[in-house]
Amino acid sequence: MPNSLTGGQAPSTTLDMVGLVDQSLGNAGTSSSAPILEEGNMDPWALPELKDTGQSWKELSLAGRVLRVVIGFFKACGLLGSLYLFICSLDVLSSAFQLLGSKVAGDIFKDNMVLSNPVAGLVIGVLVTVLVQSSSTSSSIVVSMVASKLLTVQASVPIIMGVNVGTSITSTLVSMAQSGDRDEFRRAFGGSAVHSIFNWLTVLILLPLESTTAPLEKLSALALGTTRLQPGGRAPDILKVLTQPLTHLIVQLDANVITGSATGNATNGSLVKRWCSTRGEMTVENSSYCGVAAQGPCPERNSSAALEQLPCHHLFAGTALTDLAVGFILLAASLLGLCSCLVLLVKLLNSVLRGRVAQAVRTVINADFPFPFGWLSGYLAILVGASVTFMLQSSSVFTAAIVPLMGVRVISLERAYPLFLGSNIGTTTTALLAALASPADMLLSAVQVALIHFFFNLGGILLWYVVPILRLPIPLAKRFGDLTAHYRWVAIAYLLFTFLLLPLATFGLSLAGGTVLAAVGGPLVGLVLLIVLVNVLQRHRPVWLPHCLRSWAWLPLWLHSLEPWDHLVSRCCPCRARSPPRAASKEAHCHENPEVLASQQL
Repeated sequence: MPNSLTGGQAPSTTLDMVGLVDQSLGNAGTSSSAPILEEGNMDPWALPELKDTGQSWKELSLAGRVLRVVIGFFKACGLLGSLYLFICSLDVLSSAFQLLGSKVAGDIFKDNMVLSNPVAGLVIGVLVTVLVQSSSTSSSIVVSMVASKLLTVQASVPIIMGVNVGTSITSTLVSMAQSGDRDEFRRAFGGSAVHSIFNWLTVLILLPLESTTAPLEKLSALALGTTRLQPGGRAPDILKVLTQPLTHLIVQLDANVITGSATGNATNGSLVKRWCSTRGEMTVENSSYCGVAAQGPCPERNSSAALEQLPCHHLFAGTALTDLAVGFILLAASLLGLCSCLVLLVKLLNSVLRGRVAQAVRTVINADFPFPFGWLSGYLAILVGASVTFMLQSSSVFTAAIVPLMGVRVISLERAYPLFLGSNIGTTTTALLAALASPADMLLSAVQVALIHFFFNLGGILLWYVVPILRLPIPLAKRFGDLTAHYRWVAIAYLLFTFLLLPLATFGLSLAGGTVLAAVGGPLVGLVLLIVLVNVLQRHRPVWLPHCLRSWAWLPLWLHSLEPWDHLVSRCCPCRARSPPRAASKEAHCHENPEVLASQQL
């Protein structure tokens, strides 16, 4: 984005991705950055006071009160039912992605030469988590490979980082369902972006540090050496108890096939589970009474068992379709159900959360402790996010439920940010308890991988939350939300580039060797850093730059503006991906005009 221009040239509206970083540096420590004000100078990120325009309870007649209670009851049932189907759709969506990419995900882990490269390990973690839509499944693959001596703990650290990044795709997909309303989409997509930005910023700091000094590996080994491990029970699985009665009627998968593919014990069997249990009788020959304490027949006697496998009872139990075909069917059905449930949820929330009810809910969720303990409110939100994620046994479900609430102005971005951070911690404690339930030969490896995941997220909180001025993900997410509200196709481009194209390109280069990856990726990373530096200097110290670099006006328009790309997308797509009102366009032009910028105190 051109930040200072010489002369009197007034360029067209320009929005540049690199400008998001520059514009946010000066506002990182504040609770809200300077937003693009629209529609009567109202902050689109604020939670305005709501006025109750309907009749109060005292003004209603008896019939009106009864009608309001009945309508409220049906709305509450609709909310709970939509939320339940929404969670089940997420579960089916995860199953669909596992069917489409599970064996590919398992095969990716087989090349140890590629996994020895930290950057390649990072993108492999992202790709596998995107393919299987489950950080728990990805972590279990890593644990199995470390326990089987197919992967070292040092090589597993970048993969765990990639798993943490890849799990944020679910909330991004959910936010796309609110793209029909520009303001809702701004807040929802900004909320999902703050999670991804936090994960990527943490990786940018900790991955080079881990490659040079290995602090996470050493810290996890130290914590492992100071404790006596005893196998424990599995973590409570409340969410699956509620959703399995429905999802198991649709499809059931054998997760051991994915792990077996990675560890070299793969079979050619289908991922769709055909047989769910066994039934049979133990027949004993020449057995004698072994006492009351004996459990079953005597071990020294001959015995044989006649076991009968019982088939599963779900839609695809006896189908002749391949895993790929079943995956595409489930993907289409789950996306349809997910979008339908989300639209219904948003409509019901907008209907229920009005007036005093909405104000009360917002006040409770976004409340702060009185001075001087207001700083504790965010840490309490982290604990709440960790606790709820631990009970739900799914960070994806928790973060996906927060996003639509942000879209309808129930939760502010400043309060959702610590909730997301707590969700990251909650999913690691779940993995830690699951690791304690591992077999004895896998216990140490499983616990160390879980501890690495925990310390990674804890390090991210120390970096990007403890010091208020370093809470960069919040202003960056706001700028990104404003950008995607103006150009909605940017959200799709971000989704494809961040979670698919960039990891695939990096993985492809890593297959050619670390030298090729460094030769191609090094200059590109250096170019991006140079552009960021020039943008910062253009805004704050333009006199330090050569005359030609004080603006980007000398570049072709398509290299420093999204406007030509927007026109191209608008021509290619029958339904316009960009629909800002005239007021917003005028406001954006004023903010981009160098003459206006020069005349204001910024």
